[in-house]
Amino acid sequence: MGISLGIVGLGSFGSSFANLFMSHPLVDRIALCDRELDRIARFAELDHWQAKFDPRDAYASLDEICASDIDAVALFTQPWLHAPQAVQAMQAGKHVYSAVPIVMLPDGDEILDWCARLVETVERSGQSYMLGETTFYRPEAIYCRRRNEEGAFGDFVYSEGEYYHDVDSPSSNLRLVQAHRLAGQAGQEWIAARDDYISRGILTGPMHYPTHSTSGPMSVMNARALKVCAWGYANRTDDTYFNDQGYAFSNETALFQMSNGSTMRICELREIGLQNRETFRIYGTHGSYEHEQWCDKESRTPLTPQEMRHRLPPEVEDAFRTVSRTSEVYGGHGGSHPFLVHEFVEAVHQERQPAIHVWSAVRYMAAGVIAHKSALKDGEILSVPDWGDGPDA
Repeated sequence: MGISLGIVGLGSFGSSFANLFMSHPLVDRIALCDRELDRIARFAELDHWQAKFDPRDAYASLDEICASDIDAVALFTQPWLHAPQAVQAMQAGKHVYSAVPIVMLPDGDEILDWCARLVETVERSGQSYMLGETTFYRPEAIYCRRRNEEGAFGDFVYSEGEYYHDVDSPSSNLRLVQAHRLAGQAGQEWIAARDDYISRGILTGPMHYPTHSTSGPMSVMNARALKVCAWGYANRTDDTYFNDQGYAFSNETALFQMSNGSTMRICELREIGLQNRETFRIYGTHGSYEHEQWCDKESRTPLTPQEMRHRLPPEVEDAFRTVSRTSEVYGGHGGSHPFLVHEFVEAVHQERQPAIHVWSAVRYMAAGVIAHKSALKDGEILSVPDWGDGPDA
């Protein structure tokens, strides 16, 4: 017997995951939730949805779906709502998949408070929480974790993670993304809250969304950040994107002392003359990974994405292929989307914590939050909080 799952938020990002969740062989029943009911209708009326979707499983609010008997929810709502909604859903007895980030707020102390509440809620409720961090399932991350399990790196020495995404990127223009987020009812509610932060002098930065850069090296090394010093680059053109949203810095760079004795450098840049880049490099005493190559002291071996990633179970791959617009199953952010969906569904079905569980998620997030605090203090060295490894460590 499979599970029942509800998708909350059917905007452009949630819609890109809807068919994957619906088609997974372990999902027997699918529910849909959105304030804008026309978004639900787009899927509810599709022929291939009829076997798993019943019109009674259409919900107009999180409160409604939390009151249902659905086993789990996948949150694709506005980023400032993620953590409060995840806590509400788990308290209502639902397992939670949350799109990134954990929560997007200008106040780092509030973000850390939500991290603590998420951990506490998982531990108290017994429900599982998974962060849908795409970098975790990019081919290079899958490959490097496998090589680490083999001992191929030796001792870790140094790593670099980066997310370069200029606001005017042709492939994903952040001005348009923000305009879309603010256009609906939830967006209008956020504008007032955002302006209140700015009026109180609370300024944000790109390190408040750090998981595309931190999760790669941290998941491979299975290490946490102990201390950080960071610096920021402030926009110099009075750009409304940064000014209106209260950015102290448009770019931030941080250097971390890690629990395994290595050093990690992280860059989160939103103002840069370069195509988007979401990747990492990791160096060990025996072997290293950089630029899609495995390196040792004698040679370099170029790697393709197909060589680096493993394949999903055949029945899952076949199910995803039936709803794919192309013959390629491994799509979305470096092929990560199908892995994210499968990991969460399987974890709920097997009654286990998922790979990107809450204790990992808050580590990836807290590293960036404290880096931003350091940048605001001109590079002061600060300690990074941690909430442990979880009960299965």
